[in-house]
Amino acid sequence: MRALLLVNPKATSTHRRTRDVLIRALGAAVDLSVEETAYRGHATALAATAHAKGFDAVAVLGGDGTINETVNGLLDARPAGGASERPALIVIPGGSANVFARALGLPNNPVEATGAVLEALREGRRRTIGLGQAIWHDEVSGPDPGADAPPDQQRSRYFTFCAGLGYDAEVIRAVEGLRSAGHRALPALYVNTTVRHFFVTDRRRPALRLTRPGRPTEDGIFMAIVSNTSPWTYAGTRPINPTPWAGFETGLDMLGLRKMSLPVVLSFVRQITGEHRGLPRGKHLVQIHDEAAFTLHASRPVAFQLDGDYLGEHEWVIFRAIPDALQVFV
Repeated sequence: MRALLLVNPKATSTHRRTRDVLIRALGAAVDLSVEETAYRGHATALAATAHAKGFDAVAVLGGDGTINETVNGLLDARPAGGASERPALIVIPGGSANVFARALGLPNNPVEATGAVLEALREGRRRTIGLGQAIWHDEVSGPDPGADAPPDQQRSRYFTFCAGLGYDAEVIRAVEGLRSAGHRALPALYVNTTVRHFFVTDRRRPALRLTRPGRPTEDGIFMAIVSNTSPWTYAGTRPINPTPWAGFETGLDMLGLRKMSLPVVLSFVRQITGEHRGLPRGKHLVQIHDEAAFTLHASRPVAFQLDGDYLGEHEWVIFRAIPDALQVFV
């Protein structure tokens, strides 16, 4: 088997010596070529050429952002046979949260995860998973999706585990600013930023509206969490699980929050932190499960994130489930 390994040299939880050990271990199992990513979007460009260059698999040693770029490169290449023809994905977690790897059942430790991946390679064990896709206009004030914006004015991107509009995306935007100033992406940074940002965000004017084909419109939503799997994220070792029914084998789930008062948010946080199987409850929640497609509209530009990557402010985003999109060694 020929495999291309994409390494993010700035990955949070690995250093050069660890990366060298993991590369040697993986190279003993497959015919391995190694590329280091050098800039944002580099993993997408490299992964997009993997099929044409004859690679059977693309491995990623990095965090959720590098994995997302790689997945988008693999799907953008669009080989004729779909998931069965495009290179399979190999994931070795190297970031701070590693939500996608953990959702697949891999250990959070990169050395232990490499051992699990090597076992999957020996046994030829693959899992076919679905992805999400987000579509939006390239400009902040682009036409509503009902106006049929020309395709060349639209942007799209696949996501592996989550997307969001509103408060959670605002937090990610703030964290990215702190990281660019030199702060490490530790769980405490996200928690502290989430708490601080709650008191400065607009909690009086809900901006979002949910529309689905053949269903009533849901108005007055402050924030919307879109999930392709569960959990949504982690606070250290504790899962944060607002959409516990979401999974790689179903459509997309969404949870919207209609009220952002402190008592409502505290009750919501208690319900989604830790191991919970039931859905969160509350009259201020909007919940959908296993949806093929829906659209979130905004009355004003709203922050948007995808797989933990801030993507600017937008006034509408279409979400679609892409079933059986990718094979993963796991």
